[in-house]
Amino acid sequence: MEHTADAYIAAYGRNLMEAFENAALAMFEVMTDVGKIEPKIEDYVEVEAKDECALLYSWLEALLVKFDVEKMLYSKFKVLKMDETVEGLRLEAKIWGEKFNSKKHPQKVGVKAVTYHRMEVIKEPNKVTLKFILDI
Repeated sequence: MEHTADAYIAAYGRNLMEAFENAALAMFEVMTDVGKIEPKIEDYVEVEAKDECALLYSWLEALLVKFDVEKMLYSKFKVLKMDETVEGLRLEAKIWGEKFNSKKHPQKVGVKAVTYHRMEVIKEPNKVTLKFILDI
């Protein structure tokens, strides 16, 4: 979606878990061509937050930190569970990818951060839309 100085993303799914998987895929597509990321290395992510928007933020931020710290790019995401906890929500997921290789992975734009600005979780029958902005 159009937005100046940032990447405004809309991710869709038949349910919340699928929409979260597609949101992660969209974030990495902003950074590179995800079709060139081989799902060779399996990893695990668990995040907790007070509500669905905060959970989306925490999920994307955890993935972005993995890129920044470990130089990992991901192209496959499987949300295993979304549970209610005493303090809110918890997400557990498996993710697959490989180390960034400048010869293999074309650089598009760098994502600095995920933001809460204009973040939305829209639930309809058989469809969930997640809207969020990435600071690039």
